Amino acid sequence: MHDLTGFQRDILYTIAGQHEPHGTAVKEELENYYEGDIHHGRLYPNIDTLVKKGLVEKGQHDQRTNCYTLTRRGRREIDARRDWETQYTD
Repeated sequence: MHDLTGFQRDILYTIAGQHEPHGTAVKEELENYYEGDIHHGRLYPNIDTLVKKGLVEKGQHDQRTNCYTLTRRGRREIDARRDWETQYTD
């Protein structure tokens, strides 16, 4: 996870917190958090990067809509990050 941008980590956490979210659901959550618009041209290339890194799996709800889930590696990376953060914040 050390090689991810903060935005990519936020995407990863957002996907982890939902059940098979589609891109629009991820986008809406991030827009709420950032309090502003997230453009498709920023969101989807970053999701694709997470897929290429093996942290997120891309599936399909239907022929037009993709859904996303964490891989086991993605879950391990989040857990390791949380452990690392805890040693400095508790």
